[in-house]
Parts: sequence; structure tokens; C-alpha cells
Amino acid sequence: MKHDKQVTLAITGASGAPYALTLMQSLVNADYQIYVLISSAAKVVFATEENLKIPARPSDAAAFFTERCNAKPEQIKVFGKDEWFSPVASGSAAPSKMVVCPCSTGTLSAIAVGASDNLIERAADVVIKERGQLILVTREMPLSSIHLENMLKLSQIGATIMPASPGFYHNPESVQDLVDFVIARVLDHLGVEQSHVARWGYQTSKHKESQ
Repeated sequence: MKHDKQVTLAITGASGAPYALTLMQSLVNADYQIYVLISSAAKVVFATEENLKIPARPSDAAAFFTERCNAKPEQIKVFGKDEWFSPVASGSAAPSKMVVCPCSTGTLSAIAVGASDNLIERAADVVIKERGQLILVTREMPLSSIHLENMLKLSQIGATIMPASPGFYHNPESVQDLVDFVIARVLDHLGVEQSHVARWGYQTSKHKESQ
């Protein structure tokens, strides 16, 4: 698979498991190879929000996501937090695009200071130092000055801060519609074709249809 069709997807312990699952499925459908990094806290969130038990072993987790997303063999690879010899740990092999979705404020802070204490933090550090594309789908409110300062710092060095704040002008009818709105914007920034939400000015307004 071509290097430009690879994305690192990090999933952390903020609320928003549906965002991660929808993004993963969308990238699979677009024929991207996905390097998945999932924190222990994220697995708790998956169990709470989606009633899904993510296997502890990375190979088993990869098999789980592969089956769920109907992905090709080896299209989804999962790495543990201490797999320092994985491709995402090195600028010579890591994808140039990375999304942290959802991104906890703890992970936001660690990335902002270059902590690199686990593979998620190291992978983000690699993307930053290699001048790649880093998208952080943050999920917290209200935001403290600490959160805002970390977001500003990362934005100033090129990261894209995309709070999970869905719009309503597309007349959502379900929670999935709201999830799709956010993921559509993430895919737009990644340069991945998406059909989740019609682009502004091209959508058929339900309001107009009712007139």
C-alpha cells in the first residue's frame, strides 16, 4: 500500500468512541492502511459507550477491528503502547498523517510538551518533527486556560485542532448524523473523499423542501 495512503489513528480515553469507529470505517472504505494506537483508558470508554470489549493483545485487537470494519488482511495494524520498534515510532517509516480521535486533554498536554512516554505520544512527536499532518479531535468542556494554552501551542506549530463540535444545519436525525458531521470534516482535512455530509451550498435543505 502506498505511503500516502497510510494514516496513524490514535484513540485515547476521552468520550467519543463512535467518532473513532466511524473514522476507522471510513478510512477502511477509502482503502487506507491504518496504524491503530489505543490507550487503556480508551478501551474503558469503548466498553462504556459502545459495549465493545477490545482485546488486550494488539494482534487480537487488530483481528477484532478487521472483522468489524470488513477490512482487508493487514489493512489495520494495532500496536501496543511500548512497541518502540513499530513504524510509527520512527520518522523514516511513520505515516505522514496522524489523527488522535478522540483526543483527551491529558494526551493533548503530553503532545504539547513532547513527553513521548508512550507510543501515542511518540507517534505524535514524530509527525510534528517530520512536519507531517497532525489532527487532534479534542473532547472536553469547559476548557481551562491550560487546555487552551496547549491547543494554541500545538496550533502554532502546525497541528490542526478539531473539537468534536457537530453542526446542526444539515438537520441531523440521529446521533450517528452528528458523528458523521465531525468525521466528514476530519476526512476533508485528510484529503479523503467522503459522503457523510453534503458540502455547504450543495446540500438539499429540508427547510427548502418543506416550503
